[in-house]
Amino acid sequence: MHRSTDGNALVMKVAVPALIAALALGVTGCDSGADAKADSASSSGSSVIAPGKPGEAAETLSAQDAQRRKPDDRPNSADVGYAQMMIQHHEQALKMTELAPKQAESKQVKRLAERIAAAQGPEIDTMRAWLKKYGKPQAPSGHAAHEAMPGMATEAQLKKLRAARGAAFDALFLKLMITHHQGAVTMATEVKSGGNDVVVEEMADDVIAQQTTEISRMRDMS
Repeated sequence: MHRSTDGNALVMKVAVPALIAALALGVTGCDSGADAKADSASSSGSSVIAPGKPGEAAETLSAQDAQRRKPDDRPNSADVGYAQMMIQHHEQALKMTELAPKQAESKQVKRLAERIAAAQGPEIDTMRAWLKKYGKPQAPSGHAAHEAMPGMATEAQLKKLRAARGAAFDALFLKLMITHHQGAVTMATEVKSGGNDVVVEEMADDVIAQQTTEISRMRDMS
């Protein structure tokens, strides 16, 4: 059978443009779908999985909601008050330990005093630096704060300690320092429940751990 070459040329002229147009529509359709998905993702933002409370399911939150639910860890008045008062609390302990080298009889008491001074001196520096960072005064205002600190020795007790020597000094030093440490543990425990700053909480944890151990040691020495 004879085929016309002109006919074939005509078919090709019609078919090729149609095929190109169809392909263009397909590509455009794909792009539109991708753009729509991108727009949707952009508008919705990234999501965050927030663990639920015990017995409750986790939640899926938008980035904005997750940011709003972020806990406020800024220092509060309890944090500031703890640092201010604990500086004074530690300073009194250092005054007591300064007497031990010349007035204590027991080598154990002397070594204990050295350890207390070595620990609490740097802690005072840390708390002062923390207060300075947040622009807070180094000491609480008024004398009421001093009276509110548990475990603080009275001036009469300190005068008696300064006058004591030998075994009498050892016994009074241990008695006053046990009470002093118990007061510090009380203050640290309170700020852990009322404070809001993670650094202060860590300092309080150190006080609780260290001074609880020292209380046990001093009781054994008494």
